[in-house]
Amino acid sequence: MVSLLIVIFAFEFKSYNVGPGMDLGTLSNDFEELTEIPPTEQPPPPPPPKVIQQPEVIEVPDEEEIEEEIEVNLDIEVTEETEIEEIVFEEAPTEEKADEIFTIVENQPEYPGGMKAFYKYVSKTMKYPAQARRMGIDGRVIVQFVVDTDGAITNVKVIRGRGAGLDEEAIRVLKNSKKWKAGKQRGIPVKVRMTLPINFKLN
Repeated sequence: MVSLLIVIFAFEFKSYNVGPGMDLGTLSNDFEELTEIPPTEQPPPPPPPKVIQQPEVIEVPDEEEIEEEIEVNLDIEVTEETEIEEIVFEEAPTEEKADEIFTIVENQPEYPGGMKAFYKYVSKTMKYPAQARRMGIDGRVIVQFVVDTDGAITNVKVIRGRGAGLDEEAIRVLKNSKKWKAGKQRGIPVKVRMTLPINFKLN
């Protein structure tokens, strides 16, 4: 029995090594210091919207009578001898317009007898310039002129010429022509600008 107790005691006995104790109270602070972030300032809330006062609607009954009376004097006697004055409207003064030159009118200017008579006059009156004949120059000269309100030819000029005296001869023939029948706009004689070709041909 004694030997059994000694064996059990030997197994149950525990020995501990005595060493310096670990201080758990002091730990190294390896954490970085946190940067303090200032609090963001929030803007103040907007003021509440103003309340718009709606206009007050007042109902007016449809059957309300208007007490205001309008007096109409109908006590006017009209007999056969009563004379009624005639109302005369004054005519508006006519405005004087500056002389305007038209290019297109309702009634175009016309040579006495028509354009056939005009070109017959040109062929009889025209003299072929000697310089153009010597140089063998012919062709078409386009002239522009204005037929005045009395039918006279004014402002004659060449807008496309041939030279060698042909342009001057075309102007001379036009200036010496008879008065034309003036052009009309709304029945009123007006100045009209015209453009015509005059042909020069060598025989």
